[in-house]
Amino acid sequence: MDTPFEILGLDPDADEDDLVDAYRERIKAAHPDHGGSAEEFRRVRTAYEAIKEGYTAEDHAADLQRAAEESEADEEREGKPDAERTDSAAAAAGRPDGVRVEYLSYAALDDFGWTIHDDDLFEKAAEEDLRTEDYGEIFVSPRDTLLEAAQEHGLGWPYACRGGACANCAVAVVDGDLEMPANHVLSSEMMDNGIRLSCIGTPVTDDMKVVFDIKHLPGLEELRLPPQQARRMSSD
Repeated sequence: MDTPFEILGLDPDADEDDLVDAYRERIKAAHPDHGGSAEEFRRVRTAYEAIKEGYTAEDHAADLQRAAEESEADEEREGKPDAERTDSAAAAAGRPDGVRVEYLSYAALDDFGWTIHDDDLFEKAAEEDLRTEDYGEIFVSPRDTLLEAAQEHGLGWPYACRGGACANCAVAVVDGDLEMPANHVLSSEMMDNGIRLSCIGTPVTDDMKVVFDIKHLPGLEELRLPPQQARRMSSD
C-alpha cells in the first residue's frame, strides 16, 4: 500500500508549500470531473490530511519497512507446501478476518416504528424476516473503509463523492466506533451523536452496529450532494 507521500508524489522532507502545491496538482488530476476517479480522489485527500495531521518522514520510512517485511512474509508463505498453507488457513477459519459490522437500513426503522435510540433495536431486527439489503452483517478487512466493505459484499449503500466532502454516505454508529482521518462536513453535535461518513470511516473496534442511509435525519439533508451531481460522481 502506498504511503501518503507516495500518493502525493512528494519528498518526505518537503515543506508546507511543497505539500500544498503537490496536493493541488494531484487533487485536480484525481477529481472525477477532470477524468480521475472517486476512489483516487479519496486517496489523495486522505493522504493530504494524514500529512497535515502529523504523518512524518519517520512514519513513511516505518511504513516502507513494514511493507517490505510483509512482502517477505508473503513470499515465505507462498514457498510453504500446500498442506502447511491449508492447515494455517483452517486454524484461522473460525471467523472471517476483519471487524464484524451488523447493519440495519433506516428505512426498516420507519417500516416498524423503531428509533435509533431503542436499546434493543438490533435484537428486534434480528427477529424479523428482513431482506439482506436491509439487515445483516459484513466483515471489514483491515484498512478498508466501511463503504468499501459494504460494496464488496454486494450492498448498494448510498454515496457520492467518496472523499468525505458530503453526507450522502453517512451512517449512525449505534455500537462500536468508526474512525475518520478528517472531518470537514459533520458538526460536533452530529459526531457526538455517533454520525460518521462510511466512505472514509474505518472501524476501530472488534464489533460494530450501524444504521445506514440516514439521509432524513435532522441536519443531514443540506449536507448531501444534489441527485444529479451525486449520480455523476457515483458513476465512476
